[in-house]
Amino acid sequence: MDGRVVGLDGATVRRQDAELLADVDWTVLEGERWVILGPNGAGKTTLLNVVSSQLHPTAGEVEILGGRLGGVDVFELRPLIGYAGASVASRVEPGTPVLDLVLSAAYGFVGRFREEYGIPDYGRARALLGHWGVGDLADRSYDTLSEGERKRVLIARALMSDPELLLLDEPAAGLDLGGREDLLRRLGVLARNEAAPTLVVVSHHVEEIPVGFTHGLLLREGGVVAAGPLDAVMTAENLSKAFDLPLKVERDGERWSARAI
Repeated sequence: MDGRVVGLDGATVRRQDAELLADVDWTVLEGERWVILGPNGAGKTTLLNVVSSQLHPTAGEVEILGGRLGGVDVFELRPLIGYAGASVASRVEPGTPVLDLVLSAAYGFVGRFREEYGIPDYGRARALLGHWGVGDLADRSYDTLSEGERKRVLIARALMSDPELLLLDEPAAGLDLGGREDLLRRLGVLARNEAAPTLVVVSHHVEEIPVGFTHGLLLREGGVVAAGPLDAVMTAENLSKAFDLPLKVERDGERWSARAI
């Protein structure tokens, strides 16, 4: 794999007359922490669906963890990829216990079926829930949780299979200020952990970039505006182009902010 976790070469996704991704080149190396930014409709979630092997490109080549989409068994690949986002949340059956939701990720399911779990599985699931601050919710139904609690449970679930690549689609969306900052703090701790998987987080807001993240990818209308180390990507020129709005970009330590001029 030569350290390459994700490799896109001219990846394009078309749906009817719409081009959701347009000739995207992108490389993610082992241990990097990436944030994908862009306005609504930029192609962020589509890109994550491709990288999670849930969606094949219309054109171009995609390599994930050494396997090329179209030439690899995705059912062997997917356990190596942790994913948390709205598409997972929408598949959770009402009444599903939180602990079962996390456990079932080990088999690639969303909720329990007839599979068996051992004591180590239960221990890992409870430890992950505790690490993300929701350990006391293990026996609650997922649909009774607050939005912030659901976000944390889904991240714990995404880590259950000990993935090599972790994809988080807008993990801070819908959270209040306190919930957002607590989640970003926990993501920053994860980002600084050398044993953590390669990380890719999608967001609309530069304020939601956790500390410890190393690289950025800016998208607009399915195409790449800029990609590379955060310092080079997070410029007023690049962000203004991505969001089609004159922006002032500021940095305070390892946190970023942007506002219209």
